[in-house]
Amino acid sequence: MGKDLVTAVFSPHDRVLFRRRVRDCLGALAGMMKSEPFEADGPTVGLEIEINLVDADAGPAMRNAEILADLDDPRFQPELGRFNIELNVPPRRLSGDGLAEFEKDILDALRGASECARKDECHLLLIGMLPTLAPGHLVLANLSDNERFRALDAEIAGARGDDFRIEINGAEKLVSTSDTIAPEASCTSTQFHIQVAPQDFGRYWNASQAIAGVQLALGANSPFLYGRRLWAETRIPFFEQATDARPEEFSAQGVRPRVWFGDRWIHSVLDLYEENVRYFPPLLPELSDEDPAAVLASGGIPQLYELRLHNGTVYRWNRPVYDVSGGRPHLRVENRVLPSGPTVADLAANAAFYFGLVRQLAEEDPPVWSCLGFATAEANFRTGARDGIDARLTWPGLGEVAVTTLVRDVLLPRARSGLDRFGVHPAQRDRLLGIIEDRCRTGRNGATWQTEAVRAAEARGLNRPAALREMTQRYLEHQRSNEPVHTWPL
Repeated sequence: MGKDLVTAVFSPHDRVLFRRRVRDCLGALAGMMKSEPFEADGPTVGLEIEINLVDADAGPAMRNAEILADLDDPRFQPELGRFNIELNVPPRRLSGDGLAEFEKDILDALRGASECARKDECHLLLIGMLPTLAPGHLVLANLSDNERFRALDAEIAGARGDDFRIEINGAEKLVSTSDTIAPEASCTSTQFHIQVAPQDFGRYWNASQAIAGVQLALGANSPFLYGRRLWAETRIPFFEQATDARPEEFSAQGVRPRVWFGDRWIHSVLDLYEENVRYFPPLLPELSDEDPAAVLASGGIPQLYELRLHNGTVYRWNRPVYDVSGGRPHLRVENRVLPSGPTVADLAANAAFYFGLVRQLAEEDPPVWSCLGFATAEANFRTGARDGIDARLTWPGLGEVAVTTLVRDVLLPRARSGLDRFGVHPAQRDRLLGIIEDRCRTGRNGATWQTEAVRAAEARGLNRPAALREMTQRYLEHQRSNEPVHTWPL
């Protein structure tokens, strides 16, 4: 969201001024897209990984401040809960061995962080939702010591005016309530960024939306929460409900939620920013000193602080990002669909599949979204999250089809072509996309491995809490091997 907040309490006047500033920023961006030289020398990519800290019993370790202080590495930042940290991997081009370099950089960074964590008797775990979490872990006192997070909690809870209610019907059922957004800390994700030229943004965002359900089905890794087996990717419905700022009356009236798939295909990044202004009141109206029109008039490039801050409080699964680097503005699609884990090899395979497929689909004519209804894309998103690798999705020309068949027969060839467009070395392309193909062949991803491991433990007589603890400890051991999850033994 840009930076830590200075102000913790906002007045009505702050909100009036902030709305005005957001509109000013939007006007400046619209003008810049007609005249300014955006960075667009071929797509550049990056990623972020959210990580859990666990203790020897595989429970959450509330030690992020101590570990980050000892680590002293600017690539790592705190996340919402005291048992969360985030790794930001520097962006780069994918040509040649770019994907292999990503994987090596992540492994090296995690190795250093793991050494610091061990000094505090903790371990790093990459998983969508920590299976050993209980409601008592996800309370206000366990938010990270960060002004931004506490201000966000106060604003969202205040806007809702009631407790947050969670109800998820999956293999089992969960009903829970909270008076804070702290349960959101249970959701840890991997976020892919792809930088594109302004005129291409709409196509890349549409392509990302079209394949979101496929991503979830292949990469699901969150089947358990609060001791219950729910969706293959429980993180999706839980995050939506745990941060829903709408009072029940607003939800009944159809007011849009801040965690949002969207309404329609778009033509321009301005479509998304205009929706932000139209539909969502400001949550954190922190004001900057920048006048974007004056900056432009003087020949500078504005930061558009208010527009970026407001955008950071609208949680689209594919989010627009405006940023300035090296004195030049650029635009990115931030793909926020996938969970963290299971291994760095799996993350790299997910990245190769996403980057390759989204580039190919964005540059094809006619585009897939011209014959895929937006409502169908959202239905695929829900189905992929609920059913995981067993999902049946709807795809143009095929109708309803098993996701494993869709990927192997239709989408993997396109992902290969897209990686070729990036100039990825064929050996790296084939190794990583081979992991995706083998996942489809075996029908096993993180969610299925977790589910089968717990079922096997319960068959040996362990109760659910003990089975989840044992499974999580075994998951951690296998993760260290960096062998893809479809190869893990039960």
